[in-house]
Amino acid sequence: MKKRLLVYSAFVVVLYLVITFLIKIGIIDDYIKLNLFLIMLNIILAVSLNLINGITGQFSLGHAGFMAIGAYTTAVLTTLEKPVPFYLTVLIGGLFAMICGFIIGLPVLRLRGDYLAIATLGFGEIIRVIIQNIDYLGGASGISDIPQGIDWTGYFVTTVLSVVVILNIINSSFGRAMIAIREDEIAAEAMGINTTLYKVLAFMIGAFFAGVAGSIYSGSFGFIQPDMFNFFKSIDILVIVVLGGLGSVSGSIISAIVLTIISALLQDYPAVRMVLYSLILIIIMLFRPQGLMGTKEIRLSKLIPIGGEKNA
Repeated sequence: MKKRLLVYSAFVVVLYLVITFLIKIGIIDDYIKLNLFLIMLNIILAVSLNLINGITGQFSLGHAGFMAIGAYTTAVLTTLEKPVPFYLTVLIGGLFAMICGFIIGLPVLRLRGDYLAIATLGFGEIIRVIIQNIDYLGGASGISDIPQGIDWTGYFVTTVLSVVVILNIINSSFGRAMIAIREDEIAAEAMGINTTLYKVLAFMIGAFFAGVAGSIYSGSFGFIQPDMFNFFKSIDILVIVVLGGLGSVSGSIISAIVLTIISALLQDYPAVRMVLYSLILIIIMLFRPQGLMGTKEIRLSKLIPIGGEKNA
């Protein structure tokens, strides 16, 4: 266990130092750095949605709504006459999203399957439409000139912390209860697990990190509008999770990197990008329905998959 922790820590530190050095000497220019930011943003979103969809076995399509809550919270608080410190707005944005996750999760998570997906999709669209009709939030035009409050180091640290926190939750007794619900909810209830509690808890934690992702997006790109957080954004995140493997954090990270790079290469052809996403989903469902990694994780110390398909 100590050896594994040392290997992971060393890998993270070396990765940070190498990329920082490449930025300093100009090999990584502003365009590449922008895509690095998008990769890390997608990692946070995918890993947090995987906690809901992959680990707990629910089907949420409302992640873009939680992201919007965090983004607009940071945008408003950092553009006040006396602006709130950026990282405090990130925390507040995450907490607001978590509260909304509790409010929507408590009644909605009694539903299952397609009904749950429709309910969460409706929630995400309701959030977007409400924001679009509030003049103080810029209406359909959104909010511009948001102060830039985060750099490469801030992005990297936030991403690593998000992944580490979610991994620790998955490997805790809470995570094992969530996995039990995914495998067989009726059996989990029979064993005394409060399924509603753990489903709502997973929903709240996922919403918190989606809010955090929205906040750092707002604080790095300087402009947001409601249409950035529509249904298609939720689908983008879902595709990343499904491609990587429902229940695999490593898979979500790999998938976020691959799909963000593909999106960057196809940015001049948005229609092709959507067709490609559709084809990816069809191919995955036909030939590898469990995704690239299934429920397995990557062990850096041996560079081989570990754990069984049940993620016990």
